[in-house]
Amino acid sequence: MGANGHGRNHRRKLVELSAAGRLEIAAYCDVAEVDDAGEVPVFRDHHAMLAETQPDVVVICTPPHTHLPIALECVRAGADILLEKPPMLSLADQDTLEAELRATGRVCQVGFQALGSIGLTRVRAAIESGELGEITGISAFAAWQRDDGYWGRSPWAGKRTVDGRPSLDGALANPFAHATMDCLALLPQPVRIASIEVERYRTRPIEVDDTACLRIRPVAGPTVVVAVTLCAEGFLPGSILVQGTAGEAELEYPTDRLRMSSSDWEATGRHDLLLNLLDQRDELIAPLAATAAFTAVLEHLQAAPAPRPLDLARLVERNEGPARQLVVPGIDQLVRTAARRLALFSELGDLPSQTPLQQRE
Repeated sequence: MGANGHGRNHRRKLVELSAAGRLEIAAYCDVAEVDDAGEVPVFRDHHAMLAETQPDVVVICTPPHTHLPIALECVRAGADILLEKPPMLSLADQDTLEAELRATGRVCQVGFQALGSIGLTRVRAAIESGELGEITGISAFAAWQRDDGYWGRSPWAGKRTVDGRPSLDGALANPFAHATMDCLALLPQPVRIASIEVERYRTRPIEVDDTACLRIRPVAGPTVVVAVTLCAEGFLPGSILVQGTAGEAELEYPTDRLRMSSSDWEATGRHDLLLNLLDQRDELIAPLAATAAFTAVLEHLQAAPAPRPLDLARLVERNEGPARQLVVPGIDQLVRTAARRLALFSELGDLPSQTPLQQRE
């Protein structure tokens, strides 16, 4: 469900697996017209799709605020689900879906594909074995660039609510959700959060952050910091940094490249979440229950003050029209430093905000 937009990536994977004889594509479903569907039936209404095709597995790639009702209907119809991230926008909704999964005997894999990284598994093993010594911090940093067109890609882009319902977009909640989830996955499980601090900024008239720094202090385990931007000068693909008294590990999570206490990168690869769901439904890589701490972070973001606007006069503009980019000078180094020092941006010198630091809440 949700066959357009990011759903096209899922369609390509389904076609590949269908050609390999691993599955049969029962249908696509989207409220908009679906191009290049081939011989696959297309539905505009997911109720009709569930009733007519009775699928064994449903991939849900719809806007976040629609996840709960659609997921409930799928599992009640007898289907296991691969649910795109963020899975739920509140712990209450997550509990509701968990209860329905138990009642129906169905399972839910969440689309945090970076959790399938073999490199992440190796980092977790290094932490548990003591290879890195006492862990002093776990952090993530990334610097990407998204133009004006990105923020107009859908009705919910850049919004905190849609039609009066929560629908959280933004750097932390969406493109860099994998960075936060990977960090949480390396903490002692289950994760219990003692405190969350967040500094969020925006360069455009949007309701969410495009540059942000998040610090989580768990009840057990080291401090976690996530420092990210969509207003990069260059490009930092995204790294998970684990610092210990006996060494450190850096996992470039989009590429699964890993280096352990050395300067040599090693490609590690990852397990596919859909194949894992098809083949090992009782041993899921990213079950819904494992994402509860991430949902707790989303709840905090929804309750947090609106992002602070950055001073446009102090930013750099590139290109025009929908391709316009806004660059925060010095941000690439700032996200890297924040991750290394486990610091918030304001503790390192702050950003060119329109609101002086001393006047902030």
